[in-house]
Amino acid sequence: MTDAGDLPLWAALPVALLLVLGAGLALTGSIGLLRLRSFYQRVHAPTLGTTLGIGCVLLASMLFFSVSQTRFVLHEILIAAFMVITTPVTLMLLVRAALYRDRREGSAEVPPVPAAKSPAERAEG
Repeated sequence: MTDAGDLPLWAALPVALLLVLGAGLALTGSIGLLRLRSFYQRVHAPTLGTTLGIGCVLLASMLFFSVSQTRFVLHEILIAAFMVITTPVTLMLLVRAALYRDRREGSAEVPPVPAAKSPAERAEG
């Protein structure tokens, strides 16, 4: 393992700031999960907090290990790509499943299914 004390100051400060920012964003998402009332409100805060928070932590990790090992580290890019692709897709699938369930149950919390447009209305835009 690499000793963090060997990291130069010009690299240590951005690493520390990115870690604190990432932790703060993750904390904000967690607080949003606890404070918001409905499922549809709750699903957004952790998703945004996780995506942005993990991005900051991964940037800090890339900088730390690239400077301490004197070579560019690519593992974090793969992790970031996986997170950026999977988190919004998971959010969309969860929300669509909940919306389908709530509409089937007739919940007043969600809007009704929009009426289908006629071909003439679609042509008008």
